[in-house]
Amino acid sequence: MEFDYSVLHDNFTYMLWGRVADGEPGGVLLTLIMAVSAGFLALVFGVVMAALAWRYGGWTRKVLFIWASFIRGIPLIFVIFWLYFLLPVVFGGSIPGPLTVIIALAWFTSAAVMHSTLAGLESLPGGQTEAGIASGFSKTQILVFILLPQAWPNLLPSYLGLLISLLKDTSLAFIVNVPELTTVAGQVNNRVQIYPAEIFLFVGVIYYLLCSALAYLAGKGLKQRQAS
Repeated sequence: MEFDYSVLHDNFTYMLWGRVADGEPGGVLLTLIMAVSAGFLALVFGVVMAALAWRYGGWTRKVLFIWASFIRGIPLIFVIFWLYFLLPVVFGGSIPGPLTVIIALAWFTSAAVMHSTLAGLESLPGGQTEAGIASGFSKTQILVFILLPQAWPNLLPSYLGLLISLLKDTSLAFIVNVPELTTVAGQVNNRVQIYPAEIFLFVGVIYYLLCSALAYLAGKGLKQRQAS
């Protein structure tokens, strides 16, 4: 079997950034945009939910756990598919496909962020909270100024793992034809039809390089933080 990589050369820029000159980013560029946007939203919502579960406990905690359990029990590809058709009905108009996928990824990942953050908070010694109460801090102040800053360094590796998973999960956007990397690779393959090995081998290498670069940069940042 002989490989012909000319198909990659001919479609290289399209697979990297799609039709960005026409205002339609795609390929690797859209994959990164969706991963970063969804990661940021998942982090914000996940930390807020963990804070609520820690702060109020009781029924608030139970409801949040039931909500997270419901999300984690559904395959992500179904969440993307349902939101793609459900959101336009709810809002009475069309929603851009990439935005739908970002919302689905953020929603799905926020449940894991909540569990990781809550575990990090509850792993801290109880004396930290007692010291805060003795100093006159409210529970919210204890959470914001004492517990979260201490838990944050230990949570970063967990967040990194979730972000890498989220980056790979963007490939599921093909189900609603959002032109991220996997979708544009499929489009190129359908057009030329005779180079699937070359195209999807290239796509696999790109995902590997993106995840490896992310892990390397995050690891380097952690080492610098620990050294300072």
